[in-house]
Amino acid sequence: MATNTSWNAQLFSRYHRLHAQYHSYPAPEHAQYPISAFERYSALRSSRALQRPLALNINIPFCANACYNCTHKTTITKDRSRSTAYLQSLEHEIRMLAPHIRTATPITQLHIGGGTPTFLNSLELRQLMRCLQQHFNIVSHNFCNYSIDIDPRETDWATMGVLRDIGFNGIHIMVQALDAQVQRAINCLHTVEHTQKIVEAARTLQFRQVSISLTYGLPKQTPQAWNTTLSETLLLAPDRIRLQAFMHQPEQYPIQQRIVATDIPSTPDLALMLSDSLEQLANAGYRYIGMDYFALADDEYSTAQEDGALYCGPLGYSTCASSDTLGFGAGAISQLGELYYCTSTDHTAYQSACNTHQLPAAYGVRHNAEHNLRKDILDGLNTQFSLDFKTIEQRYHIDFQAYFSKEWPQLQRMHNDGLLQLSEDSLHMTPQGRLFTLAVCQIFDQYLAQPTLKPGVRTQVI
Repeated sequence: MATNTSWNAQLFSRYHRLHAQYHSYPAPEHAQYPISAFERYSALRSSRALQRPLALNINIPFCANACYNCTHKTTITKDRSRSTAYLQSLEHEIRMLAPHIRTATPITQLHIGGGTPTFLNSLELRQLMRCLQQHFNIVSHNFCNYSIDIDPRETDWATMGVLRDIGFNGIHIMVQALDAQVQRAINCLHTVEHTQKIVEAARTLQFRQVSISLTYGLPKQTPQAWNTTLSETLLLAPDRIRLQAFMHQPEQYPIQQRIVATDIPSTPDLALMLSDSLEQLANAGYRYIGMDYFALADDEYSTAQEDGALYCGPLGYSTCASSDTLGFGAGAISQLGELYYCTSTDHTAYQSACNTHQLPAAYGVRHNAEHNLRKDILDGLNTQFSLDFKTIEQRYHIDFQAYFSKEWPQLQRMHNDGLLQLSEDSLHMTPQGRLFTLAVCQIFDQYLAQPTLKPGVRTQVI
């Protein structure tokens, strides 16, 4: 399927909403209900009995530097020794949960995020991988997806060599911005040469996939500065580029209080940044996949989308259908069949529980038919930009238009605006509307109207 998108200023003004995309549903902040250890063990046993594929998700909640635009739940500290105690707790959690899965099941997807995963030193990274290899079927061939988030300030050639040696074959480089003025405004100083060296190392060491994350709408950012950042990034020819819109929410993320609100670009400047981005990316051969991601035509996600084999999971896009995800670490997300949960982000409480051989506290939801219906809708929009109502009706025994009678007028307005094409049988995002698919997803999100009961632990500076 063609996945090119095009610019429409009117749609931008009406539907460009600065909210996080649906990399998991529900979002972690809506995982509000306590999930017992019994429920987690039971879900693991069910996954084992059904022989579902398994992905692993490891979270390292430490950073050495505070980025003022951060929206992650991390602890900022220069004390590198803190990773030693955390790693021990992480190993305790792995040993508690691993016996409840099929050891023969190959792990085809593994991701380490944070925070800054390379807050762990090389010896600790090797130690963590050895622990995973002892308890899971970690494969050595290059057909798996073993990826890790990279801070260009925290990674060098030697670290890249270690990562490749222990089995990683994909990296996601968190560049954010390359303009020095913007970097100073968010306290994230590095050069394009830092990123270039990481990309060169990845290519030389035969990493199969390189992704770069950029953020537009940052303080002090001008359309000209953004244009330069994107142009320099395109020269590196990453397989995927993620363009995130900055959301200034100092009441939710206290670290963002260090950002001066008047330094944030105006809405017309945001529109110019985004429209210029579409032109540059299209000229460079990138196509819009969805959820902020652009990919080259020969990228795995591009071909999977064309084949109808692209899926959504807690780790974002995947090419593995019906895969469960098991998370380890403070703030890690898990999806085991009908059970979705997020481990407590309080890493002190996390370590205390693991060190006494107890599972750490977790919060989540257990899926029901209503949740599954809406998740299927969101997945269809985010992976294929379309919905086949007949397929949904047969699967859930509903009349789509009658079931979503309250939502139908909003969809008709979007149809009239040119955001989507709506008929009695289907919904298709237009090329101009694909960039704003999130606006349609939000119509079907049953959690948005609910208050967030568990605020969680935000960025702490120590």
